Amino acid sequence: MCRHIAYAGPPLALGELLVSPPHGLYRQSWAPRRQRYGTVNADGFGVGWYAEGDPVPGRYRRSGPVWADPSFADLARVVRTGALLAAVRDATEPGADGEAAAAPFAHGPWLFSHNGAVKGWPRSMAQPAAALPAEELLSLEARCDSALVWALVLHRLRAGDEMGQALADTVAEVDAAAPGSRLNLLLTDGETITATAWGDTLWYLAEPGRRTVVASEPYDDDPHWHEVPDRTLLAATRTDVLLTPLKEPSSCTSSTRSS
Repeated sequence: MCRHIAYAGPPLALGELLVSPPHGLYRQSWAPRRQRYGTVNADGFGVGWYAEGDPVPGRYRRSGPVWADPSFADLARVVRTGALLAAVRDATEPGADGEAAAAPFAHGPWLFSHNGAVKGWPRSMAQPAAALPAEELLSLEARCDSALVWALVLHRLRAGDEMGQALADTVAEVDAAAPGSRLNLLLTDGETITATAWGDTLWYLAEPGRRTVVASEPYDDDPHWHEVPDRTLLAATRTDVLLTPLKEPSSCTSSTRSS
């Protein structure tokens, strides 16, 4: 139901991460290797990136497939960044909301993507939606399930929650309202990458002190890619990756650290 990727490390051209790898996000739009639901991600795409000295990221999003956009090739060739989040979309409801529904969603320093689907959408989410302030509901970019999930995460971030707590609590809330939902969430502020594995694949590649990549699936066959177990919260910087089980709150004490 989508593929996404986040990166933090030395500056590089967008294309070096998204297009050049043999199984990069660009290729995953039509030939993903590990996607469990859906086969083609042609319902939109987007990339958000951070410029040096500016905490607010820029975005480029379109409603069609990434391979059909000649402007993206030029953008990917010349734009360089030390942090990004990008996604290709297989819509829960094809055609709904067009470009506005394409990740990454953004507010302030944050970029967000949702790989998955909310079970029973939209009826199942009536109660979580009703708990949001009216102005936050009215400001939704799109009417899709991912946009509402982002609104729930953003509400917690605005209230002062740390990124990991905001994702973990949102996953718990959505799963309680809509059991069986697939909730692989990905969030970055340009320094930290936070993600959940909840119903679909998630991997990371880390070179401590240099770079970290978190993605729905590996973009090459480097043996240093690690798969994240299902029902896990990942929090990563350029130097460290921390995995915390999400099944039970008490399991937080059994966190494992990887480098």
